Amino acid sequence: MKIIVLGAGVVGVAGAWYLARAGHEVMVIDRRSAPALETSFANGGQICAGHAQPWAKPSVVPKIFSWLGREDAPLLFRPRASWAQWRWGLRFLRECMPGRFERHSRTLAALAHYSLECLRALRAELALRYDQLERGILHFATSERDFRAMLRQAEVAGQEIKSAAQCLEIEPALAHAHDRVVGGVYLREDESGDTCRFTQQLARHAADRGVHFRFGDAIAAIDPRTGVHLADGSVVTGDAYVVSLGSYSPGLLAPLGIRIPVYPLKGYSVTLPLGPAELEAAPTVSLTDEAFRIVISRLGNRLRAAGTAELADYDTSVNPVRCAAIVRRLRALFPALGAVTTVENWAGLRPATPNNVPVIGRTRFPNVYMNTGHGTLGWTLACGSAALIADLISGRCPAVAFPIT
Repeated sequence: MKIIVLGAGVVGVAGAWYLARAGHEVMVIDRRSAPALETSFANGGQICAGHAQPWAKPSVVPKIFSWLGREDAPLLFRPRASWAQWRWGLRFLRECMPGRFERHSRTLAALAHYSLECLRALRAELALRYDQLERGILHFATSERDFRAMLRQAEVAGQEIKSAAQCLEIEPALAHAHDRVVGGVYLREDESGDTCRFTQQLARHAADRGVHFRFGDAIAAIDPRTGVHLADGSVVTGDAYVVSLGSYSPGLLAPLGIRIPVYPLKGYSVTLPLGPAELEAAPTVSLTDEAFRIVISRLGNRLRAAGTAELADYDTSVNPVRCAAIVRRLRALFPALGAVTTVENWAGLRPATPNNVPVIGRTRFPNVYMNTGHGTLGWTLACGSAALIADLISGRCPAVAFPIT
């Protein structure tokens, strides 16, 4: 079949690769000039198969109220005259109810572990290099309250609990932190790496395999009967269409009467170039800071920290206050990085569902499919989601259990 994939982020490009490998003729359309220039451009870099959990959980509710009015809060709600925003927020609160978090965590864990297997196989097959590190992820706490909450979840999930001393053995750079590390959870099978570099390398391999990329083409509409209508008035037709446009997927699908619970959560990241002195002081294990809800990844001679979520519709502007808060936390954790003055700030829209479970599967139109809504887990779930959608379109039984739409 001729398959048209809409969107050239990590989810769309991975989908194109697996579809081409399944024998389909594939075209990818994206309005940007190259792959991975939006949400996949500068995310936190973590592949957290062992901790693929929803943001929505009972312990978050009291924190939300304490974050209200704080410009540097991990979760910031900017009210808009937008029913989509309020509806998403209310559904998020509903998903925080006991029982829902556990159910969605199991769903995400299955897809995340399968996705990690797919990524490792793909990396070996294509010799991909994207500043990856296979040293696990250390999820640490700097307060006893947070550590107790982590302990409860870790015991249920069977995760490795580490004392403060053990955390410092895993990542010695934390020994100089202003806030004392009291303990954590170590996910030794997890990884980190540069999503943008991975996606652009995979796109080159896909092109070599025959995938045709059309960049600089804005998508105006999709019609199951006539094809994809571009902003320049042209129409591209195929046998099937896969919508992987991230936060922009709901707007494209709505005219077809297809409503999906995806809303843009703006996330921020900062990237610090490391000189010889900073390379010695920077962490070499990917980290998750429970107190500030940020992730930290070493990407070669760069250090990236990312996090926070802002409900502000489709505003992609960079708020320097929120970026400065991430930098302050980095310097509090690693004082030797205080000399670094060059900081690259970035903001991107994560296509989030209230329960973090992506929307993958068919629509009511037999030739229109969805692979979107991965939220903060796009890098973690990309390869598994791509293999799943390729199996579905090819008429094969997916290799992982997942609630197909």
